[in-house]
Amino acid sequence: MSEHDESELPGFEDVDPALAAAVLEIESHHAGAGWDQPARLYALVDTAELVAHEPALAAAMGLDQSAAKGSLTPVEQDQLAPDQLLETVLQSIGWPPGVAGCAAVVERLVLPTDVDGQIPEDPAAAEEFAREHPDRQEVRMVAGATRAGATYCALRLRAHDDDQSVVGGRDLVPGLLELLVATLHDDDPDENA
Repeated sequence: MSEHDESELPGFEDVDPALAAAVLEIESHHAGAGWDQPARLYALVDTAELVAHEPALAAAMGLDQSAAKGSLTPVEQDQLAPDQLLETVLQSIGWPPGVAGCAAVVERLVLPTDVDGQIPEDPAAAEEFAREHPDRQEVRMVAGATRAGATYCALRLRAHDDDQSVVGGRDLVPGLLELLVATLHDDDPDENA
């Protein structure tokens, strides 16, 4: 995964630079793996705390004190089962206090807004409609949130699959961000079960 200079970050105005850099690092990593990848989930940990509390892991990741100050390190979680929707999984998890934030990567088909009224209500029919629509776009979305309330997203269209075409901003995927933010509460997710 690569380092990003603040001046290179798309949508960088009024965002948490550590979160934006972590989200763009994740996006770049997934871009290298190509398309048609399953959804992924990441814990975002304070790099300085990781270096201090897990020095062997930090060394294996190539992190040191100079990389630590003011940055977040993405830690990929176990892969989701193929039949699990990320959105459903996010409704049932919570992060331990040592996790500063989280991020998710999903690929979706998007349609122009002028076809909203034509989309069937049945989920299977809607999926088929989207797959077959001539104006569909495939998009990879990486969204991240922190306990401090910062959010950042990076989007890449398959039709414009180059680093210069990645779009970034604080609230590009509001529904996914809302689910991510909800996982960062301090309550035990199994407490009400």
